[in-house]
Amino acid sequence: MTNDMKYRIVGADGKTYGPVGLDQIRQWLADGRADSRTPVYVEGAAAWTYIGLLPEFAPAPGPTPPTIGSLRPATSPRGTNGFATAGLICALLSWTFCCCCGGLPLNLLGLVLSLIALAQISSQAEPQEGRSFAIIGLVLCGLSLLFGACSLIFQVLTNPGSINITTAFQ
Repeated sequence: MTNDMKYRIVGADGKTYGPVGLDQIRQWLADGRADSRTPVYVEGAAAWTYIGLLPEFAPAPGPTPPTIGSLRPATSPRGTNGFATAGLICALLSWTFCCCCGGLPLNLLGLVLSLIALAQISSQAEPQEGRSFAIIGLVLCGLSLLFGACSLIFQVLTNPGSINITTAFQ
């Protein structure tokens, strides 16, 4: 394809070069002597423009970009189950206060909260974190209850007079 158009450009030194043909401008572009921001005057045009705006100097189209398949909406986890976190906290606190009153009522509360959390997590269609928190809370609360009950039995067996149970019908 031959283009008989003549072009003039303004070089980086401020001088005007040309008239030259299409091939010479392409060579200057390849050599780096001109770029898309270089002013150019096309023979017969009303005004100067820039090389990058002329379609004959547009870069050759590259390969077609790959197509993207259908996108599924991202499902993000809904966070940690609050009952599981509360059950774990109650379990830890029941062990902290196990010396006074055997950890009651924290171990019972933690047990109930952990069971609720496990039921909620199992029934949810969307993913939710906290299953491990609920299981750890459940185990710790169960052990705390067992420890409290064993402590009470041990106290009754070793020192029967320490337990004072009063009844209203004396």
